[in-house]
Amino acid sequence: MHPRTPRPLDPAATRVVADAPAPAPALLLRPWDPSDAPELALICRDDTVLRLWAGTAVRDLTSAARWIELQRRGWEAGDRLAFAVEESRAAGARGRLLGQVVLKRGTTPGPSAEVGYWTAARARGRGVAPRALRALTGWAFTTFAGDGLTALELLHQVDNTASCRVARKCGYELTGLRPASPPAYPLDGHVHRREQ
Repeated sequence: MHPRTPRPLDPAATRVVADAPAPAPALLLRPWDPSDAPELALICRDDTVLRLWAGTAVRDLTSAARWIELQRRGWEAGDRLAFAVEESRAAGARGRLLGQVVLKRGTTPGPSAEVGYWTAARARGRGVAPRALRALTGWAFTTFAGDGLTALELLHQVDNTASCRVARKCGYELTGLRPASPPAYPLDGHVHRREQ
């Protein structure tokens, strides 16, 4: 039996809406676009975002464009499906970027995959991360049910208490500890899991 490869999706046709409690605007999850590079470069000046991306930091317009191209390749391969999170606006208008959610399926899809997220400074404390994660979770289980996806894992450093709260709000139970692996992962990590 040959290992399965990830099923690529058409990023141009993939949009997910996270409903919002009034008066907050809905969130739109959509694949990253080259036109996002200037705003991404500004967002990544935030020390918190830079700390999360120590190995692949976006520091300027050129590195932002390069990072967005890597996200496009993930969609082509079907193994890393990264969504920009933006405030939903009127038809045809682009909203402000608030962060990212991502589904990492690996090179041989199986019954589990990994999710991750980050938020821009302007989005923190507004419920953006849990709303976006819930939308991604529902989308992933629906879209890949036929591929046998039954569980999602979320990893974060033990000192990231905000991510721990978001994971628990979204039904991801703390199931274990992953040992540190410097330099990329200098601290132990929490492993959260959600079953379909």
